[in-house]
Amino acid sequence: MNIFVLGAGAVGGYYGGRLVEAGANVTFLVRDRRLAQLARDGLVIESPACGDARLKVDAVTAADPTKAFDLVLLTSKAYDLDAAIEAVRPAIGPGTAILPLLNGYAHVDRLVAEFGAQRVIGGLAKIQATLSPEGVVKHLNDWRYITFGELDGHASERVAQLKALFDRTSVVATVSSDIRHDLWIKLVHLSTVAGMTCLMRGSVGEIARTPDGTRLLNAFFDLNIEIATRAGCVPKQGFIDEFRALFGNRDAAYSASMARDIERGGPIEAEHILGFMLERCRAFGLDDTLHAVAYTHCMTYQARRAAGRLP
Repeated sequence: MNIFVLGAGAVGGYYGGRLVEAGANVTFLVRDRRLAQLARDGLVIESPACGDARLKVDAVTAADPTKAFDLVLLTSKAYDLDAAIEAVRPAIGPGTAILPLLNGYAHVDRLVAEFGAQRVIGGLAKIQATLSPEGVVKHLNDWRYITFGELDGHASERVAQLKALFDRTSVVATVSSDIRHDLWIKLVHLSTVAGMTCLMRGSVGEIARTPDGTRLLNAFFDLNIEIATRAGCVPKQGFIDEFRALFGNRDAAYSASMARDIERGGPIEAEHILGFMLERCRAFGLDDTLHAVAYTHCMTYQARRAAGRLP
């Protein structure tokens, strides 16, 4: 299986790098600055939990000619989806599968409309990682999970091959028979944590240490559970219990990547995560107060950033 990874940042660099480490045939599509870093230093992963790596990798830029690959791994931010589609289009042939690891849900339908349902595999990643200015992929905890599956739930040879590749790595890979449901459940988790950690400018534990923090986290969580339920995806009790415990943990250092993006003054996925859930909240006739406040807060940040008025 020849794999084409869009980007060698926190997500693409980690999962693609672990595949390279296991001997898989991987090519990264990167920008000129990242290409120079990779040529000079290799792909560097720092992971106290799963082991460090410095890997020689194959990388190209959009200016280089390319061939059709067996699998395209999309690891862009959701706000870059249109540009990502154009970037990988030359690598997509008649038999190419596309596996997006983007946050949110709407990108799946966008990719299906663009390339056809037979080409798209649903996927999600559970990882905390960031890319340092020096080009080091820093793995921040022991999360290194990836879940993927055919959109119609059938067992396919390409999914089995990819699972076998990941099984040769430290990544914990799971094949899902209902990936659309899994994407919705991740969105419940992500929209709750992103909305609250961005709004409060603190980690889950820092929010929990305030008088009303845990109550607000759970109130937002309850609304997102209800949205998913009305959309036909009922979260399991174990998932609910896990996050109830997290939201009461006053020592939890967990925050969403969107909150870290705000802290560094970067672009954020407010429209694709919080805007999507606000729209669904209103469509189902639920109280939209918390969703509207979180979304408006993040969109105001984006307006200030676009105007060059960040501190």
